[in-house]
Amino acid sequence: MTRFDVARLWGCSSVGWEYVAADGASGGLLLMWDDFMFKMNNCYKGERWLCVEGVLLKNNFNCAFLVVYGPHDRGDKLVVWEELSYVAGLCQSPCCFMGDFNEIVHVEERKGAGSLTIAGEEFKDWIQDMQLVDIPLNDRKYTWFRGCSCSRIDRVMVSLEWVEEFPETRLRGGPRGLSDHCPLIMEVTKIRDGPRPFRSLDSWFTHKGFLRMVKEEWRGLGEKNIIEKLKALTAPLGRWHKDNFGGMDKKIQ
Repeated sequence: MTRFDVARLWGCSSVGWEYVAADGASGGLLLMWDDFMFKMNNCYKGERWLCVEGVLLKNNFNCAFLVVYGPHDRGDKLVVWEELSYVAGLCQSPCCFMGDFNEIVHVEERKGAGSLTIAGEEFKDWIQDMQLVDIPLNDRKYTWFRGCSCSRIDRVMVSLEWVEEFPETRLRGGPRGLSDHCPLIMEVTKIRDGPRPFRSLDSWFTHKGFLRMVKEEWRGLGEKNIIEKLKALTAPLGRWHKDNFGGMDKKIQ
């Protein structure tokens, strides 16, 4: 692939890009960006993923974008999840994972499914271990179609720091065209305009009443999606911190 090919796809010459070559007729990844909006600092590549780390220039936000093409085999999936965990640790920046993960995390995401497979449970556990927010896709149920089969194996997941910086991140599907996948379009309608919210403290998790308080508040939030729940937890966490640790600075002095 040449710069001419990429510029023709992008529509102009102010484009940055990295790619992972296809293996025969399968695989292959291409990540493109506007050079006036994003500056790449580092790039990491695997057979099934591509990571570009850099800075969003508009708000000077350090972050990493990871494009994924998940394998079919359960063992291969575990290898990819481990590799993604490792490269995310290398970046030490808020991450945005996107692509075809070739797995679902809820039964209703695959037509006719009665339960999650072991691989699906492992993928769900990995998402939780990575503390990723799975951006809801509100305008359609499935993203992949072949004959009578359909499922939602394409998704975008971001770290909590991403949600803090872009509190109104939305995901929608585009027209399918000739592909058996729907394109996913992520839109950011608002950038954080105030100070960063407080971070959790290690001392919270050893406090006797912390987990009980979080569980009670979480249950009280009902059927809201995870992004709305995380935002709604900010106020009760702040009150709880003030009640239990508010005098800590004075005690240290």
